[in-house]
Amino acid sequence: MLSAPPTATTGPGRPHTRRLAWLDALRGLASMVVVFEHALAPLWPEARDPVKAVFDPGWYGVMVFFLVSGYIVPASLERRGSLRAFWISRFFRLWPLFTVCVAGMLLLAAAGWDDLHTWWSSRPAALALAHATMLQNLMYAPNVANVLWTLSYEMAFYLLLTAMFTLGAHRRSTTAALTFAAAAVLGAGLLPVTLLSAGGADRMLTVVLAVTAVLAAGLTAVLRGGRRTRQAGAVAVAGTVLLLLAVNQSYPGPWQGLLILATMFAGTALYRVETGQYGRRHLAWTALVPLAGLWLARAEPGVQTAIVAAWLTFAAAMALRRRAMPSWLTWLGLVSYSIYLLHPLLLESVEFFLPDPRALPLAARLALLGAVYAALLGLSALTWRWVELPAQRLGRRLAGS
Repeated sequence: MLSAPPTATTGPGRPHTRRLAWLDALRGLASMVVVFEHALAPLWPEARDPVKAVFDPGWYGVMVFFLVSGYIVPASLERRGSLRAFWISRFFRLWPLFTVCVAGMLLLAAAGWDDLHTWWSSRPAALALAHATMLQNLMYAPNVANVLWTLSYEMAFYLLLTAMFTLGAHRRSTTAALTFAAAAVLGAGLLPVTLLSAGGADRMLTVVLAVTAVLAAGLTAVLRGGRRTRQAGAVAVAGTVLLLLAVNQSYPGPWQGLLILATMFAGTALYRVETGQYGRRHLAWTALVPLAGLWLARAEPGVQTAIVAAWLTFAAAMALRRRAMPSWLTWLGLVSYSIYLLHPLLLESVEFFLPDPRALPLAARLALLGAVYAALLGLSALTWRWVELPAQRLGRRLAGS
């Protein structure tokens, strides 16, 4: 999910960077596969479990997204060399469309087309603040849209990158990848789940307030303080994120969450190998990350297949990175953040109006899926033009880039 890293195609009036078009192509492919996975429940519920047992398309899509984020986002930070510019860019890339998605889901709920989690009536402040931080999934807050959980891991990655950059450890990508992979393998069955947030509304609100306050103070120190203050802020930020990852994950679960971070740092290691910062031996170390995933998912063949397919897809795209990519696929990558965040709104609407999809013949359901894709692409083109692009331009102006 996922987030919108710096795109290869940067919009009207800016040159298309063929060198990075393969990343757009990967995001476009991943977004469409995720939509297909989520379309199974409202359109082919009888096929969902058999398909996922063999190949989990949703896990495949998000793993490709996480590899892309790991590859390009740290490069963006290091190229700028400014944490202030990095966070301005991240804010204006992520939050405007995130807000549109949340508002859309709330409107569906108000219209009676969808049901919000019951905690939205009993814990509105905690859930709203958790979503504002985009760390809701690590604070045991139910996501207002199912796809938003991935953004919590993106945000955790950005915060850890910030801390590592401040402490001068940002080039230790392979070490970070292997550390998270080892933690997933060794701690998967031992780590507690929702240790901090479980225990009632008051406790959840306390945790959300405490996490928000520590991260806000830590980021302020990193961005505005002197050397020692920045270092202290970085330790506070990293410590808070690591604590949440260690003891406060309920979905997708401790080993999956830790493997996600390992995958993103592995993507960064691949970038460093390609740019000559690392030697080729790091490729062998990086390969331990998907192997760890295969071991951890040994009881889930569909997830194993998805992990292998995601890494092979990324490797194939890397091998073809100097070739021209189909323009339609790079365009899908350009609007992939909109595709990813907005498709739940359409599918929830389909589910409301089609409570029993089995009553429709296969041809009708295929036609409906095509209509969903067409409407989604049209809507995504509009949100890219009127939400994402203006926000990114504003972010670049404020960041001075």
